[in-house]
Amino acid sequence: MSSLYLAFSAICVTVLKELNALVDEPYMDEPFHIPQVQAYCRGEFETWDPKLTTPPGLYLMSLLLKKIFLFKCNVPMLRLTATLNLLGLPLALTWLLCYHQRVRSPTSWFTPSNEAVVVAFFPVAWFFGFLYYTEAPSLLSVILTVVFASQSNHWLAALFGLISCTFRQTNVIWMLYAYASSQLMMLRFKRPSNHDSESKNRLHDPSALQGAPMDLVKSILDVPKILPQVLPAFIPYTLVLGLFAAFVIWNGGIVLGDKSNHVPTVHIPQIYYFVGFTTILGWPILLSYQGGPGALVKDVAYRTFGSKVRSLISLVIMGAMGVTVKLFTIHHPFLLSDNRHYTFYVWRRVFLLHPFAPYLLVPGYFACAWAWFLRAGRDQTLLQNLLLPVFVIPTLLPTPLLEPRYFLIPYILLRAQIGDVPAWAVALEGVWYGLINGLTMYIFLYLPREGVGRFMW
Repeated sequence: MSSLYLAFSAICVTVLKELNALVDEPYMDEPFHIPQVQAYCRGEFETWDPKLTTPPGLYLMSLLLKKIFLFKCNVPMLRLTATLNLLGLPLALTWLLCYHQRVRSPTSWFTPSNEAVVVAFFPVAWFFGFLYYTEAPSLLSVILTVVFASQSNHWLAALFGLISCTFRQTNVIWMLYAYASSQLMMLRFKRPSNHDSESKNRLHDPSALQGAPMDLVKSILDVPKILPQVLPAFIPYTLVLGLFAAFVIWNGGIVLGDKSNHVPTVHIPQIYYFVGFTTILGWPILLSYQGGPGALVKDVAYRTFGSKVRSLISLVIMGAMGVTVKLFTIHHPFLLSDNRHYTFYVWRRVFLLHPFAPYLLVPGYFACAWAWFLRAGRDQTLLQNLLLPVFVIPTLLPTPLLEPRYFLIPYILLRAQIGDVPAWAVALEGVWYGLINGLTMYIFLYLPREGVGRFMW
C-alpha cells in the first residue's frame, strides 16, 4: 500500500475527528438524513421524511455497518459511513485509471496508485466525504459499475449500477454509460473473426482528433450491423432498467419527496457551467497537453477559426449558445438566498455583475469545451470522446439549480479518461486540490458566521 494512500487515510481520519468535535450537531442537509436513518436504526422502516428526495441507499448502508460492526447511529458514526466510502475511492479509481490507460490492473484491490489518490482528493468528493451526504457512496458505486463493465463482468456491473441508483436516481444514466463505454472499447480492440470480413466486425470509429462530422454519420449507420455483438452484454442492465421504470411509475416521477423544489426543467446553460467548473478545477491537466499550454491554445484557435468554414460554424454555435443563455438561464431561489456556498458568490459577483456578463462567458465555454475535447482525444476514438458529453446532457439539462455536486461524477469520469498525465501535472493537480480543500475546510470548521452558519461547497 502506497505511502501517499496512508497519508490520505490519516488526513481523512484526522479531519473527520476534528469535524465531529467542532460540528457536533447535524448541519445543512444532515438534519434531513440523520433523523431518517436513526428511525431505520430503531426498526421504524415505515417512517419516511417527505422532504427527502433521494432513495434510502445511504441509510441502508449505515444500517448494514451497524449490524456488522455494531456501530452506533449517532452523528459521528453515521458520518463515518461517508468517510469509509471516501477511503475506498482511491482503490476503485486505480482500476478505472488502468482501464483508460490500458495498462495491467494491480494484482490486489489494496494497491492504489498515487494518481488515483490525487484524484480522490478532488475537492467536491473530498469535502462531502466527512458529512452524512450521498456523494461519496454514489460516486464510489458508479466507479465500480464502470470498472466491472470494463472487465466484461456485466452482471456485477448491473448490480452496482442498481446499488448506485439507491443513492441517487440519475445514476441509472451512468450505469448505461458504463455499458456503452465498455462496448466501444471492446469494438475498438476486437480482432476480426476468421469467418467474418473486417468491415462486418468493425464499427467505423476513427481517432477523435482526426474525425469529422461525416465520420459520425458513418458510425451511426454502422450501428445496426454491430448490434449482435453488443446486445448480449446489455441483458443484465435491462433488469435494472425494468426496476427503475417500475419505481418511476410507482412514485409518479423520478424525484422522491419534495418535488415542488426539484421540478425538472430545461436548463441548457447548466452544460456551460459544467465546462467552466471542469476547467477551473482541472486546469493542471489541460496544462499537460502535448506541446504545453501554447500548443493547446494554438490547436483550440485552429479548431475555432482555422478556416472560413470553421469560423462560420464557430460563430453560429456561439450565437446559438448566447440565445440559450438568454432563454434558459434560471435564477434559482435556493442559489440566490443562501450565502453559505461558493455558487452564491459566483452568481452574485460574476453572472450578476452586468447584464452582458453571462454572454461574455460564451466564447470561454466554447474554447474550454474544445480544449477538453483535444486533451481527452489524444488516445481515444471519436465515439469514445463524444460518449461522456452525450450522457452528461440528460443528467444536467433537467436540473434547475447550479450545484457543484451535480458535476462530481462527470468530472471524475472525464478526468479518468486522460490517460497520459505526466507526474509533474499530477503533483500540480494534488497541490491545487489541497489548497482548495484546506481553505474550504478551514473556513467551514473555524470561521462560522454569527446568524449565518458555516461556509461549504
